[in-house]
Amino acid sequence: MSGFRAFILRGNLVELAVAFIMGAAFALVVKEFTDMLMGFLGKIGGQPDFTQVTIAEVNVGRFVTALISFVILAAVVYFFVVVPYTRAKERFFPTTEPEGTPEDVALLQEIRDALVTRGGGV
Repeated sequence: MSGFRAFILRGNLVELAVAFIMGAAFALVVKEFTDMLMGFLGKIGGQPDFTQVTIAEVNVGRFVTALISFVILAAVVYFFVVVPYTRAKERFFPTTEPEGTPEDVALLQEIRDALVTRGGGV
């Protein structure tokens, strides 16, 4: 089971290929989910497609439809992919805080201290 977790949460070329295939399949699911939600919006607003909506004789319906579809798509991807992946990664591969002072900061502190002892001040 730990090998499977490592496979899912670490990146390499094979996993990228699997992710591409899964992403293509997931795109179909998200599209159908979006179409379903647009159907519900259509029940509320009278039509599931807003392409005929005009404001001041300018057709803004396609933009409205695309905007609603984008928001639905972004929400689905965020809540069903990004959030679970982030939680799983934090659970199985927690980040560790580095101990001590990083080398570059320590070197800068040494330079500062050397300048102070020479009388250069800070």
